Amino acid sequence: MKDVVVRSLEDARDHELVRRVKAGDEGAFLELYRRYSPLANGLALRMVRLPFVAEEIVQEAFVALWRDPDAYREERGSFRAWLLSTVHHRAVDAIRREEAQRRRGRSEAFERVVEDVAESVVEEADAVRSRDSVRAALREISPDQRQVLEMMYFEGKTQSQVAQELDIPLGTVKGRTLLGMRRLRGMLLEPEA
Repeated sequence: MKDVVVRSLEDARDHELVRRVKAGDEGAFLELYRRYSPLANGLALRMVRLPFVAEEIVQEAFVALWRDPDAYREERGSFRAWLLSTVHHRAVDAIRREEAQRRRGRSEAFERVVEDVAESVVEEADAVRSRDSVRAALREISPDQRQVLEMMYFEGKTQSQVAQELDIPLGTVKGRTLLGMRRLRGMLLEPEA
């Protein structure tokens, strides 16, 4: 093994932690994660601009370290530089994948626009029939059940909001929802005579 020039106490501490990671020390791994994940996440976030993607990139970089700690070589520089380089490369890969997906999406969107017009006319006619069937079925259920379902599905309210607005127990709202949906399903799924 070559002699490694340690530039700072921080580098020496990092080198020791990496050596312990190579020996399977989870505590050393967690210490490196605690020390560098905020910095790595900041870099990834600046590059990809999506927090969940940035977190995934950082996790992938640390998992790579855990699986192959020999990938970091002390003689090439500090652990910090190596980790940030790894995160940078993974972020660039993520950006390239996203761009490729966007290009494929544009191509698929163009193909969808060119699809058969007759198919969209049939789908629209089916949608009108379906809406009419649902409206007719709604007229057939009890007014209490209809009110709860309309508030939830047409006004976008939660069951808790409906209960509060109607000043009734949440259990009553849940019961009306369940019974109303069962009745609607029964009416809408009955075979037409």
